[in-house]
Amino acid sequence: MSNILIVDDEESICWGLSRLLSGEGHTVRVASSAEEALENVPQAKPDLVVLDVRLPGMDGLSAMGKFRDLAGPVPIVVITAFGSLNTAVAALREGAFDYLPKPFDLDQAAAVIHRALATPEAGGTSASDAPATPSPDDELFGASPAMQDVFKRIALVAPSDTAVIISGESGTGKELVARAIHRHSLRCGAPLVPVNLAALSPTLVESELFGHVRGAFTGATSARQGLLELANGATVFFDEAGDIPLSVQVKLLRVLEQHEVTPVGDTRPRRTSFRVVAATNRDLRKECAEGRFRQDLFFRLAVFEITLPPLRERREEIPQLAERFLRRWAPVDQPPPHLMDETVAELCRRDWPGNVRELRNAVEHGALMARGRAIAPEHLPPPTFLDQPLPADPAAVLETAVNMWAQCQLTSARQHDDLYQRFLNATEGGLFDAVLSATGGNRAQAAALLGIHRATLRKKLSGEADAE
Repeated sequence: MSNILIVDDEESICWGLSRLLSGEGHTVRVASSAEEALENVPQAKPDLVVLDVRLPGMDGLSAMGKFRDLAGPVPIVVITAFGSLNTAVAALREGAFDYLPKPFDLDQAAAVIHRALATPEAGGTSASDAPATPSPDDELFGASPAMQDVFKRIALVAPSDTAVIISGESGTGKELVARAIHRHSLRCGAPLVPVNLAALSPTLVESELFGHVRGAFTGATSARQGLLELANGATVFFDEAGDIPLSVQVKLLRVLEQHEVTPVGDTRPRRTSFRVVAATNRDLRKECAEGRFRQDLFFRLAVFEITLPPLRERREEIPQLAERFLRRWAPVDQPPPHLMDETVAELCRRDWPGNVRELRNAVEHGALMARGRAIAPEHLPPPTFLDQPLPADPAAVLETAVNMWAQCQLTSARQHDDLYQRFLNATEGGLFDAVLSATGGNRAQAAALLGIHRATLRKKLSGEADAE
C-alpha cells in the first residue's frame, strides 16, 4: 500500500479522505498547512500528495515545486474550493496530476488517486513551458461543477497543438473559450485568427480561406493570400463550424491533413502551420448522420471536445455574473448600481435562451433604466421565452421552480433564517387564488380541497389582506 499526504486546512475534507484511503489500506498523514507538510516530507516521503490551493501561509501552487524538491517526482492532486481558469492552468502547468474542484464526491477523488498511484512518475514534469499570461477583463467565470470541468479541459488542452471543438448554445461564451485556449498555448505570441464562414460570401469563401492568384476569376486583378496562409504560426478559430459549405469541407480537410493550402487558380501548394479551434451551436454528429457535414472532417476537428453548459443549467452563478457585469459597466469613479433582491430572483427565474450574452444585455439595460438607483425588476427588459414545450409532469416543473427560487434566495439574501416563511409567502397566494377560483370563491370547499380547517384558511387570507 502507499503513503499518502493530505494537505488541507478543512477538517471535513481531511477526515473524509483519510477514512476512505485508510480503509483501503493506505498510510495517510494529514497537515493543515504547506509548511507543516514540508517539514515532515524528508522523514516520510509520500507516494502521493493531495494538496489544497488556499492554505494558511504558503499557497498550494507555490508549494508544489518544493514538494518535488524534497520527495522527487511525486504525483500531486490539486483540490480547491476557489477554482478558476487561471488556477486550473497554473496547477497543470506546475505538473499536477489532476485538478479537483470542491465540493467533490469521495468516489470521484478516490478514482483520481488510484489513477495517480498507478501511473509511473506521474508528477515528474510540468505540463507546459507556455508562459504565464495575465487574466483579461473578459476572463471566463463559473463556480458550478460544469464550468469547473470546462476550466480543467482548457488547461489540459491549451499547451498542445491538438484540434479542439467547442460546442454550446449561442451566447454561452464559445469564443471566450477559444481565446483562453490560445492565450495559454505555445502560440500565444501569434494572433488568434477568427474566421466566421457564415459571414463570408458563398462565392468567395474558397478565395478568402485559401487565397487566389491573379486572373483566377473575374475581378481577381491581383494575387491575394488566404486567411489560412496568413495564419501560419497562429491559431485559427472557425466560428460556427457547422456552416462550412460541403464544397469547402473536402478542401479544408486536405489542408488540415497535409498542412498545405493551394490558392484558387494555382497548382502549387504552399506550406502553412496553424492550430485549429472550432466552435458550433449545432449537433455535428447529427449533421454527419444526415449528410450535411463530412464525418472525416468532424473527426479531424473534434480531437478534443469542450461543451459549454447553457446558463439555465447553472443558475446558481447568475447573481455573481450579474454583479460582474454591473462592475464592468459602471464608470471607474462610481460604485456599480445595486441589484434589489427581487431583481436577482427575477434574473434567476428566467431561462435565458441567449445565455450569458443575454444576461449581460439585460443587466446593462436595467442599469440604464434605473439611472443610478437600485435596479428593480421593472427596469429589466421583457424575458425571452424558449421555444420549447414545458415538461409534461407539472410536479417536475414545480420542483425545478422551487429549487431555482431557493438557490437565488440563498445566493442573494443576507439573512436566511426566515427562508421557509418567505417561501410560503411567495407560494401560498397563488395556491389559494387557484383553489378559490375553482370553487367559485367558496371558502369551505376551498379549505376542504386544501386539507386545512376553514378557520385556518380565513386566517391566512386575512393575514395576506392585512399585509397588503
